[in-house]
Parts: sequence; C-alpha cells; structure tokens
Amino acid sequence: MNRVLPLFGIALLALTSCAKKDELAAGPDFPKKLQEALITAKPGAVIQIPEGRFDLDRELSLTTDSVTIRGQGMDKTVLSFKNQKSGSAGLLATGNAFTIEDMTIEDTKGDALKINGANGVTIRKVKTQWTGGPKETNGSYGIYPVQCKNVLIEDSVAIGASDAGIYVGQSRQIIVRRNRAEFNVAGIEIENSINADVENNTATNNTGGLLVFNLPDLPVQGGSFTRVFDNQVFANNTDNFAPKGNIVAKVPTGTGIMVMSTHDIEIFKNNLKDNETSNVSLVSYLTTGNPLKDPKYDPFVESIWIHDNSITGGGHKPAGRAADLAQVLGSPVPSIIYDGVMRPKSTDAKICISHNGDATFVDYDAAGGFKHPKHDIASHACELHALEAVKIDNAKAGQPTAKM
Repeated sequence: MNRVLPLFGIALLALTSCAKKDELAAGPDFPKKLQEALITAKPGAVIQIPEGRFDLDRELSLTTDSVTIRGQGMDKTVLSFKNQKSGSAGLLATGNAFTIEDMTIEDTKGDALKINGANGVTIRKVKTQWTGGPKETNGSYGIYPVQCKNVLIEDSVAIGASDAGIYVGQSRQIIVRRNRAEFNVAGIEIENSINADVENNTATNNTGGLLVFNLPDLPVQGGSFTRVFDNQVFANNTDNFAPKGNIVAKVPTGTGIMVMSTHDIEIFKNNLKDNETSNVSLVSYLTTGNPLKDPKYDPFVESIWIHDNSITGGGHKPAGRAADLAQVLGSPVPSIIYDGVMRPKSTDAKICISHNGDATFVDYDAAGGFKHPKHDIASHACELHALEAVKIDNAKAGQPTAKM
C-alpha cells in the first residue's frame, strides 16, 4: 500500500482544499499543460479541465495527496487516448484523498482510470469507454481502484472493457452506487475486497453483469462482506471477448451475478432478468479447472444469503461449461445455480435462499462428478444475519466536492 494519511490529516487537507485552482485552457499545448499541472499540484489543488475533446498520446500521472480533477461534464470534457504512444493507462493516480469528476476518458491502450494504493477515492460522473465496440484489444479495466481504502464510485459509466468496466480490487470500505456498466466482459467486479456495498447500479449487455470474486496468488486475500442490492442486472449476453488466460475469460456469456470463492455475501432486492446462462451463479475456484498453488487461498463459497430478489427469464441459451452440463442443469437453466463444492468434512456451506418469488434452483454436484444434482430449493430456505451498511471513514470521499 502506498502512503496512507491518518484520517485527521485527510480531513485537514479537505479543509484547506481552496489553496489553488488551476483552470486550464484549450489549445495545442493543452496536453503538456495538463501533465505539468498534475506534476506540480500541491495538496488541495483543483485542476479544472475545460469543455472540449482533447487528444493525448501519453499516460497522465498524479502522485500528490488531496487533489481534485474536474471536467465540465461527462459528455462535455473528453480525454481521448486513441493515438496513445507511451504508457498504458489513461490516468494513474496514487495520491490520497483523490477526487475525479465530470469527464470522459476513452480509447486508452490499457486501463482507463487506475488508482493505486490511495486512502480516500471519489470517482463521480466519470465515463470510461472504448468506442470501437467489444474487442479483445480494448484495455482491461475502465474504472480501477486497487489496494485502496474508503472508495466511492458513483453516477459513472463504463463501456467496452476487455476485463471489467468497474473493478475494485484488494481494497476495503467500498461503495459503488448508481453506475451503469455495459458491453464489458464483467460489468462490475469486486475482487479480494472487504466491506463493499454495490447498490442501485445497472449492468446490462455485458458477458457477466456483476461479479464478487476472491482469487489466489494476490497480495491481499480474504475478500468478504459484500452487499449487492437494488441493482438492475439484465440481458448480460454479450459474447465473452476477454483475452485468453484471464480468469474472466471463463465467465459464461449470459451470467447475471456470479459469486466465486468468497463468504458473507448478501444479495437482495435486485432485479435479475433474461441472463441466458444463469441469473445467479455460486461457484468454487476448484470448479474452474485452473491450477491452485496458493496455500493461503480459501477456494470455497460460504455464508451466502440470496433473498427478496425479482428473478425472471433467462437460462434459455447457456454458454461455456453450463452448455456442456445442459442435461444436468435442466432447461431452462434454473434461476440460481450452485456447484455444491464444500469444505472437506463440512455438511453445510450456509447457502440460504429465501423470498425470491418463483426462482428455481439447482445444486449441480460438481464435487460428485455431476452425478447427483439437487433441485430442491426448500433445503436452502434459511436466513443469515443481515450485513451492516458500509461506512466510508473519509468525509471527503463521501461528500460532493466543495465549490470555490
């Protein structure tokens, strides 16, 4: 983790955020002036980017704490990296108490917006997109905080990422709300992270709408305690265009919500509809067929409560492994599918399913070679303790940027 300020230090920086406001002007030297403003920014700086479309050919970077980068609107300020010659990301930020808002970053060679190791991240009304449609050559991630604390992503849009449109990895204290993810491989992904609320988002036309994963061979393990609620997750049926070898390349086209190898997850009050492989899928990493060499990794999915969702349609055109298991899964594929892989000597993984209308279910017995699938949803009619709402401890990350 990079430099992490104590919370009182972040608050002090927030109070002095009117120290300097850089208002950049459009012109042929704009790219140079923008990078200079980022390099020379002092804590509390507000870098204003004017309305217009700006072509940049190299990665931008910011290392200073407590900086705001502000455009004039998601569709009014556009940073295009279509002719990028150096670097891979569009913008790489590592400073604490970082805010970016009201702009679009598009057609980057690699990740569009990456924030690494920051305490206090606000991403508001930012669009990341690749304008050529779903392609393997698109950048991996749109909005991409990794190894961060106190992360807020709201009212933003992610389109066309070859891995995940909105991805929060190896982080904690996360709120992802009121965003739209479309035509990505994974629309929204929470990976190896602790304490996340994913709420009121729309995920459609992705390969997989919303993923909550814990993966091996990463510095931060133990992803858990995620609430997924009040989301619209429908018609995520775009063919998987991830580069071969990526874990998301194994996500079946037509996946609504997928939970892999994590625990204490609550999925409720979502509208899931017309995801043609499965609306909800629970799976152990052991079922992927990938080798597992990380001794610290826990591959099992446990303590999942799926309740009070509207789940309709879908399951009519399964893809990937689900297509191979059509006879086991049934037709259409049930609303909620579970591989049934449990911890050795365990008899109950605490998979609870309640109050989801006419939703159907199958435990397809991956551990037993798919020989004894179970369709009895009543055997999972239990309830778990509701998870607590996530609180972001950095006041700056949870409030609109002050006007000056």
